[in-house]
Amino acid sequence: MKICAYPEVLNNMVIEAKKYTPEGKVADYIPALSGADPDTLSVAIYQSDGTCSTAGNIEEMFTLQSISKVLSLALALMDFGEEEVFSRVGKEPTGDPFNSIIKLETHSPSKPLNPMINAGALAVTSMIKGESIEERLGRLLGFVHELTGNPSITYNEEVAKSEYDTAYLNRSLCYFMKQHGVLKDNVEELLELYTKQCAIEINCKDLSKIGYIIANEGKHTDSDRPVIPLHIARILKTFMVTCGMYNASGEFAIRVGIPAKSGVSGGIMASVPHGVGIGIYGPSLDDKGNSIAGMKLLEALSQRYDLSIF
Repeated sequence: MKICAYPEVLNNMVIEAKKYTPEGKVADYIPALSGADPDTLSVAIYQSDGTCSTAGNIEEMFTLQSISKVLSLALALMDFGEEEVFSRVGKEPTGDPFNSIIKLETHSPSKPLNPMINAGALAVTSMIKGESIEERLGRLLGFVHELTGNPSITYNEEVAKSEYDTAYLNRSLCYFMKQHGVLKDNVEELLELYTKQCAIEINCKDLSKIGYIIANEGKHTDSDRPVIPLHIARILKTFMVTCGMYNASGEFAIRVGIPAKSGVSGGIMASVPHGVGIGIYGPSLDDKGNSIAGMKLLEALSQRYDLSIF
């Protein structure tokens, strides 16, 4: 598949999508994210021939936030296999907000419904191997370095501390799951690891490379060598379709139809099967926590280039 996204066409699409930014607002419940410029919108489209079409300030850095859930899931599946991972987290979508506790209380056994909500992501992060927070985070960062080819990627200490200091809901989720045997970790150590995971800082171009590898059945951008096993890449894309855009995933599947994962920093990673990766940054969010202009831009791209998988 090839997207002939000429610069003037892509720039015009970004300009059109930007018109929706006043309808959203930046995430202010994490203080360190509140200073982002809500009018920002940038996109990178990485393709199988190694070309990368871009618009906007694609070098601007932002934190992965919930996009990191896809990467921690891949690492956990490669370490432990499907049986072990899915004994601790489910595979079903939820219509509830990403930080809701209600399904933990009403679902039996009390394990999270899927790895893309906060409770599920915390359970998955607890499975990252290592003897210390530093070693476990180092494994995740090393995985990001391998996927992007960029060894300079690290985490934003200010954002990580801001998230850790205000992680009241995530603490509640952890203690609930620990009470019911889903988690065995020390809660504060797990939260420190998880908030640093979410604070991994990246730009659109590198994000599009990760999206491309997942789209390309786990094969690397530069050599076609496998980085993620094929069956795991397929699992990731399935979760991105069913759960990746929080409780707007169903509508997004109808309107856009591309496997994608968003984060409350305003990032979106999309993987068009068989060879297109898209990285978007637009920090003005809708009421579900998704980039409002980013969603519009992906919808426009999907319609123009017929990208829907359905």
